[in-house]
Amino acid sequence: MSRLLRRGSRCRAAGILVGVGVIALSTVGGPALPPAGASSHREAPLVAADPAVDNTDVYSFVSPDNPDTVTIVANWFGLQEPNGGPNFYPWATEANYDINIDNDGNGKPDITYRVTFTTDDRRGGSTFLYNNGPVTGLNDENLLFRQNYAVSVSHGVNDWRPIAHGQAAPSFTGPASMPDYGQLRKQATTALPGGGSVYVGSAEDPFFLDLRVFDLLYGGDLSEVGTDTLAGYNVNTVVLQVPKRDLALRSDPARNPVIGVWSDTERRSLQLSPGAASSVGEFVQVSRLGNPLVNEVVVPVGLKDAFNGLSPSKDATIPEVVQRVTDPELPKLIESLYKVPAPATPRNDLVEIFLTGIAKKAPTLDRSTPPIQADLNSQILNADAQAAAFQPSEMLRLNMSVPSTAKPNRLGVIGGDLQGFPNGRRLSDDVVDIALQAMVGAAQTGKPVDALAAGDKVDANDASFSDSFPYVALPSPGKNTAKATATAATSNAAVTVAQTDDADRTSSVLLIAAGVGAGAVVVGGAWLLIRRRARRTAASGPPPSA
Repeated sequence: MSRLLRRGSRCRAAGILVGVGVIALSTVGGPALPPAGASSHREAPLVAADPAVDNTDVYSFVSPDNPDTVTIVANWFGLQEPNGGPNFYPWATEANYDINIDNDGNGKPDITYRVTFTTDDRRGGSTFLYNNGPVTGLNDENLLFRQNYAVSVSHGVNDWRPIAHGQAAPSFTGPASMPDYGQLRKQATTALPGGGSVYVGSAEDPFFLDLRVFDLLYGGDLSEVGTDTLAGYNVNTVVLQVPKRDLALRSDPARNPVIGVWSDTERRSLQLSPGAASSVGEFVQVSRLGNPLVNEVVVPVGLKDAFNGLSPSKDATIPEVVQRVTDPELPKLIESLYKVPAPATPRNDLVEIFLTGIAKKAPTLDRSTPPIQADLNSQILNADAQAAAFQPSEMLRLNMSVPSTAKPNRLGVIGGDLQGFPNGRRLSDDVVDIALQAMVGAAQTGKPVDALAAGDKVDANDASFSDSFPYVALPSPGKNTAKATATAATSNAAVTVAQTDDADRTSSVLLIAAGVGAGAVVVGGAWLLIRRRARRTAASGPPPSA
């Protein structure tokens, strides 16, 4: 294990922190850059300081409007607000953003889709602005900072084949700068050869939860619930839709319907010199994500960085990782706070959920009978998979043969909806409530625990998802602006900003609070009006008395 822990920090030289994805100052012994306000999870210490390459979430589901395809959503760089200028939230150009597919159960990628980026920065020394006017299209001359993406696919080792390229939709800088982000999203969507599409750009963070789970599990008395911590925040997203045949073992989804999915990021280190940075060394995996919340609440702090650099095929070979699944910490915390008895260990039900997939003949680590007696989403169910090569490994597993339902249940499998988490993950799946129930044994008993039935009381996303590709919501105008917009939309009323009075006339300015960013328009309009009124008053002196 000590060897694993050393992988991410091989050596420190002048200006180099090799193999970590964070930057060191260019003097030996100088302090590292402080952590930024990073992703929605910030699950491991090292990658928390490098948000551009921090995986936040992975989703995988049968496309509801195109059932012969699977959609995979992989997000990075969370907690974005449009007021995060002037640099906003670029993709890293010295990184590989990967989406991996394991269709035979050996814990190794059989297919990898890789997205890489180049930057076209047109600002030079003339301006600090990201855009110098409203941006109505990706080729609008007002868009000064641009990034282009390239998508390649590999079915083996270093056999990369380019399949798509395009211009990424930019960071959402606000409704005045980007009045129709939907148009930018269309232009950032590219067709894939053989069917399918890819979108690369910004989106409202689809993960909904109350993150006060880390305040001793919602305040110790379930009083700290009901607030969507991520409401109003955006992420960088890659949305990939591909035919099932492209993902299935031997291209046969009928015989081999189960796949495992995870994303990772490989990063080269940066060497800093005054006013410049250059990439050095080999690519090193610095972030990884399959099932939600595993590295956050299952893996202990001392293993988090090592886990982020680990291939899934190695998971079951690390006793410390296995122990945190078979004897997890969270149920004990729940028992101490809420007197809900922690299930007996070893937790082979969690082994099925996180490491093997759910199947009657899934190989448990202690060779006992799997406690969840159902055939759902283990690659061992694929007719052409070799049982001897199967390796327990943490990834998000999806049975592509389970049809999409018209009325999804937010609790997924626990709620009787087999197309939901942990069989894949849809955007609308309430994974926090599902995970809490699974931790206290509901998956193996088939009965939700009443004491935790309400969960975190955040049951849906704050922004509506789309019914068609790329499904994710358009970027939010910002946490505070989103609240103002929601209030305005609810009232559906005209908002009087201000009234001016002088000797000759009385005028009123009326703004209609409608559409994205109405709150920002109202606030901005009021500010401009006050400024104009102040200037008139200063120029003409006080109005005459009545």
